[in-house]
Amino acid sequence: MTKQVKKTALSGVQPTGKPHIGNYFGAMRQFVELQNTYGGFFMIADYHALNSVQSAKDLKENIVDVALDYLAIGLDPSKATIFKQSDVSAHTELSWIFDTITTVAFLMRAHAFKDAEAKNKEISVGTFNYPMLMAADILLYDVDVVPVGADQKQHVEITRDTAEKFNRIFGETFKLPEALIMKDVGTVPGTDGQKMSKSYRNTIPLFATDDEIEKAVMSIVTDSEGGMPKNVYEIHKLFLPKEKLDQLYSEKAGKYKDLKEVLIADIKKFVTPLREKRAGLAKDKAAVIKILKDGGEKARAQAEAKMKVVRKNIGVSLY
Repeated sequence: MTKQVKKTALSGVQPTGKPHIGNYFGAMRQFVELQNTYGGFFMIADYHALNSVQSAKDLKENIVDVALDYLAIGLDPSKATIFKQSDVSAHTELSWIFDTITTVAFLMRAHAFKDAEAKNKEISVGTFNYPMLMAADILLYDVDVVPVGADQKQHVEITRDTAEKFNRIFGETFKLPEALIMKDVGTVPGTDGQKMSKSYRNTIPLFATDDEIEKAVMSIVTDSEGGMPKNVYEIHKLFLPKEKLDQLYSEKAGKYKDLKEVLIADIKKFVTPLREKRAGLAKDKAAVIKILKDGGEKARAQAEAKMKVVRKNIGVSLY
């Protein structure tokens, strides 16, 4: 009988601040499901974070915070490899190799660059070519799927294009990953109706206190249509099944304050056990650091094996 090989998934979170419910429903909750069905690599993307966090103190704290977030949502280091990007130097090495076969015009198509350009922001080289570092993050581990939010699909497409180009130039080296997007979750709206994002300051934190939840929900812009506050509904549907939600919004049509109060109660019910679990884990940060260290060693071993193949294929391995 042929032994079935377990597939591999990889995703990562930048340590740039508190995660919000958009991060969770758009990608993070898939991590827990995937660790049981795939061999999972879940990365803390600390080098990516340098584009926005340039304080050593803040970055150190944020890295530990993301590790706590991972563990609090249910990632298990006995099932998944939890590591930080900077522990695996192959990420930046492979990124440079990809830079040499990538054109400026190709990278100018990236959403993050186009968004920054449209807003007349000063754009760093790191922001411009971060898709190549992301491609390296993914391709080093021969992953089959990359769980992402719907708005992040382009990253996986760029990664696939990069892998195909490398394979065409240097020979078959990289597996082409697929984006794994939950069908029932698109882009999660923020309190102002835009995409929920830390940069827009329109988030509901994943581990929010009761006061933070109340303040955030009450600030949701009530863009109404037929007596239904659309933005409130779009967030609420993350927490209730559609049938129950539609009945509630029909019964309370036009009663925006009542609907917000129900949403507050439903978010608290969801967030409270996660927040309490995270607080318990935070009492033993040494254990969290050990999980990261052990995960880094596992990730580094696999990445280095891949880099030996890459170096051979590009012609730099002489001995």
